Amino acid sequence: MKRVDVYSKDRVFDGFFKIDEARLRFERYDGEMSRPVTRLVFERGDSVAAIVVNRDSGKVLLVEQFKYPTYDNGPGWLMETVAGIVEPGESPEAAVRREVLEEIGYETDRLESIATFYVSPGGTSERILLYYVEVTDAGRAGAGGGVPSEDEDIRTIELSLEELDGMVDDGRVNDAKTLVGVLWLRTKVRSTSEL
Repeated sequence: MKRVDVYSKDRVFDGFFKIDEARLRFERYDGEMSRPVTRLVFERGDSVAAIVVNRDSGKVLLVEQFKYPTYDNGPGWLMETVAGIVEPGESPEAAVRREVLEEIGYETDRLESIATFYVSPGGTSERILLYYVEVTDAGRAGAGGGVPSEDEDIRTIELSLEELDGMVDDGRVNDAKTLVGVLWLRTKVRSTSEL
């Protein structure tokens, strides 16, 4: 680990999301310390996401919902994996199970960790903890659709892996966590002939 000297760190925005401003120096590759720099960090916390497969139907279950940050550049309504924020004191596994139930209405039957990655490390601290989840028809426990008090309006989309492959290949899947999950699933299916 190289050296980092943080001189100050202040919360400059404290709403649903948080923004911190830090003044720091970091050790350069030549061994010298950098000049003092200011960096902003969008403090989001950790999130979970799940590529969900219904074992009975062999279909991949994705969700579609309006995401305002994507509206100006399109499409506004984004097709993606089930996902959500890990609440304080909640384990990532519990968060995945909660989000699967809230968003698509299933109890989680099988849960496997895929990867943990930063979504945009130049500006945000957010990490995605991505999982593979299997559900069954018998595990249907609710309607899904999201949490009304959070103004969620979520539609479940069921696709065969072939249909999903086509949507990835022609650019209709443009969410990073979903792409990582689908590419992982492609590799899993090819190597194990599962699904």
